[in-house]
Amino acid sequence: MKKIKKPVFFIVFLLILGFSYTAIFGVKYQYGDIAKTYIKDVSDIRLGIDIQGGVDVTFTPAGGVDATDEQLDSVKEVMKVRLAALGITDSNVYVDSNNDRVIVRFPWQSSESDFDPEAAVKELGGTAMLTFHEGSETTVDENGNTVPAGELILNGEDVASATAGYQNDETTGEIEYVVQLKLNSEGTKKFADATGRLAETKGTISIWMDDNMLTAPTVQSHITTGEAVISGSFETYEDAKTLADRINSGALPFSLTTSSFSTISPTLGAGALNAMILGGLIAFAFIALYMIVLYRLPGFVAVIALTGQVTCTLAAVSGYFSFMNSSTLTIPGIAGIILSIGMGVDANIITGERIKEELRSGKRLNTALESGYKRAFSAIFDGNLTVILIAIILMGAFGVPDSLFAKMLSFIFRWFGTTTEGTIYSFGFTLMVGAILNFVMGVFASKLMLGSLSKFNVFKNRKLYGGVEK
Repeated sequence: MKKIKKPVFFIVFLLILGFSYTAIFGVKYQYGDIAKTYIKDVSDIRLGIDIQGGVDVTFTPAGGVDATDEQLDSVKEVMKVRLAALGITDSNVYVDSNNDRVIVRFPWQSSESDFDPEAAVKELGGTAMLTFHEGSETTVDENGNTVPAGELILNGEDVASATAGYQNDETTGEIEYVVQLKLNSEGTKKFADATGRLAETKGTISIWMDDNMLTAPTVQSHITTGEAVISGSFETYEDAKTLADRINSGALPFSLTTSSFSTISPTLGAGALNAMILGGLIAFAFIALYMIVLYRLPGFVAVIALTGQVTCTLAAVSGYFSFMNSSTLTIPGIAGIILSIGMGVDANIITGERIKEELRSGKRLNTALESGYKRAFSAIFDGNLTVILIAIILMGAFGVPDSLFAKMLSFIFRWFGTTTEGTIYSFGFTLMVGAILNFVMGVFASKLMLGSLSKFNVFKNRKLYGGVEK
């Protein structure tokens, strides 16, 4: 404590205050219709379907087909195309390769009043149809759906594979991303006939997934090798890979069956969220009052540290930090935040009691503070490390199969089967972040602030720390 100077309290306090403000309100720029977000705020937190309401469905290959990883990735892309066609943009599609499952989650939208989730799920699980048509003109069928008007050239069965790659643009010399197609023998013949006819007029061949046109490249030459390149519309490699996956998905040899399906009302979720927020604010107010009354100055410092812990956890969920992606917040995730606050309170209580014991044994204030934090640390470390390990196991067992902890623990959970229960994953995430922040805020920041305040004459009274004045 001797090395901690007086200004340290104000520096740490202002840092926590500034961070808390930006985490709650964000940093945004608005000029006319132009808006730019520099730092996300709490309103940018993605809410899980248990709060916002929505649909959770799991698809598996019908007929016991053992799907490959590439086929499952293709199914994933089909789902994204169909969700977009349904006007659902805020969705999550996960692949569980170990169990041949594709999990789709999408929340209700505020404008939806007559959305039929069962019909949407049935449409999502239908067999994908990939087709190549002459021209890019469309028409409307008897059901009112937009369909290609041109002659059918190929379908998904004629495509052997589609892969993403790159080539040099003949005009600019710059690298451009492309999708390379390989056709089977039947497809090669059909494609040669079509490109031979269309190359003379620079016609187009449109590529469709179900009733949605993916792209319509111009035919530049007569292609007889059974290989074709789609270029000119990809900004990144990922754009090209997405189209390649979508094309590959058209040739899937199996249909999908719905193995589980559930929905939740947005009204129920919103009510639970409001109740938890209100309950959390009331509980925090009582905790703050309890800490200040019982532990006085250390309690006051603990309240500041707990505020920083809460806002930092929310920032981790919202995507405040550039090195972390945003995370979906569920009701169990909120419970994880509340539980981590309780652990933070417990850490400060342990420290406060140790300081009291040191003061009552007759030690000087500075020595008592140093010894109190040192004696409390082992108990705080053991408790929070245990929670962090449990949180990692929860995130590995109930997380997305391609997430960090799911991969790390795949050697264990592959024997039992993984799951993508996002609600439990959110609980593990917020619990882990909160436990880590207990060290940052509850130990390190609190120690700096309390050590700094103890240097002021007005705060050297031992009674302010739970001791008795000599």
